[in-house]
Amino acid sequence: MGFGPFLRLEELVPDVALIQALKERWDPECHAFLFPWGHMVPTLEDVVRITSLRVDGQAVTGTTYTSYQESVERLLGLEVRGERSSLVQRTVLQASLGVVSARRQTGEGQAEHMERMTDDARAAMAEEEGEAADRDLRRFLTLVIGKMVLGTRGDPIGCRFLPLLEDLSSVGNYAWGAALLAHLFDSLGTSSKETGVAGFFPLLQVWAYHHLPSLGHGVARRRGAVPLLQRWRFCRDERSLR
Repeated sequence: MGFGPFLRLEELVPDVALIQALKERWDPECHAFLFPWGHMVPTLEDVVRITSLRVDGQAVTGTTYTSYQESVERLLGLEVRGERSSLVQRTVLQASLGVVSARRQTGEGQAEHMERMTDDARAAMAEEEGEAADRDLRRFLTLVIGKMVLGTRGDPIGCRFLPLLEDLSSVGNYAWGAALLAHLFDSLGTSSKETGVAGFFPLLQVWAYHHLPSLGHGVARRRGAVPLLQRWRFCRDERSLR
């Protein structure tokens, strides 16, 4: 479906100060960042190079419904939050995949944490086949797309894209990378008083690492790695405001 390299990414730590600084330089009239030397903006080419997600193909679009209750119950076998809501609880999705909690245990490293979650999920889905396996795949795709590609603020996950997952054989034909960029642009247009963005923040971080190297953010670990998300290690800035 084209999500392979995207799903093999390692831990992504947000650089809140960098993202907020970029957001405050967003020009909503021309949809670009305004710098002293002019305008700059992430392009579809940047999306491909950074995430490897597809930007050509069928558009991620469709009809917006007032209620997604029927789609969620039929395709995911879950209950939607509120009769007229397009949100489903993240914890409910995780539990349905055998990953009850995504939190790290005390003293557990990132590698051990991911290995434990992977083992739990595989054990829960090992006996699934046919329609049950398709349902689990849709749950997993809803978790990935709803929290990463088209992420929203808060814990619940939006499922407006769920109708596009009904035919699993066509999921790989959609331009998820283009949808990611459009969703990110829409998020950047919100008030500067709101910290962070609702979209896929690592795109902005790596875009800044790559095009604005003088900032000195990000530590290169694999200089020839593609997609570019695998090239840098995300380091949290522990310095105080002073």
